[in-house]
Amino acid sequence: QVQLVESGGGFVQPGGSLRLSCAASGRSFNDHALGWFRQAPGKEREFVAAISWSGGSTMYADSVKGRFTISRDSGKSAVYLQMSSLKPEDTAIYYCAADARIPHVWPYKPDMDYWGKGTLVTVSS
Repeated sequence: QVQLVESGGGFVQPGGSLRLSCAASGRSFNDHALGWFRQAPGKEREFVAAISWSGGSTMYADSVKGRFTISRDSGKSAVYLQMSSLKPEDTAIYYCAADARIPHVWPYKPDMDYWGKGTLVTVSS
C-alpha cells in the first residue's frame, strides 16, 4: 500500500522557518517526481514546489521562490521543504504528492498519482 506521510508542521511567527518532511513508502519512487501542494482556509489547493526523480530539476510557485527550498533523498524516498521568511499567507495545510510527470507540469496538471494526508502550518504573531 502506497503511503505518503508528512511531518514537521506547526505554529511559527512571521519571519520564522519550518522544515517539512514527507516519507514515501509502498513502492519505489525513483521514477516519480515528489513535491508539495497547499490549501489555505477557503481557498483551492495550489502548487508549491516539486523536484524530479533525480533531484536535478525543481519547480517553484512564484509566491515561494527565494523563500522555500525543496530537496529529496532518493534512497529513502523522502522529500523535504525548507520554508524560511514565512508569512501569514503561507498558513495552510501542506500536502505531499508524487507523480510520474516532470515537475514543470505540476502547476498545470495537479492530478497527482499519490497524495499524503497533509500537515498544518500556521504562521501568526
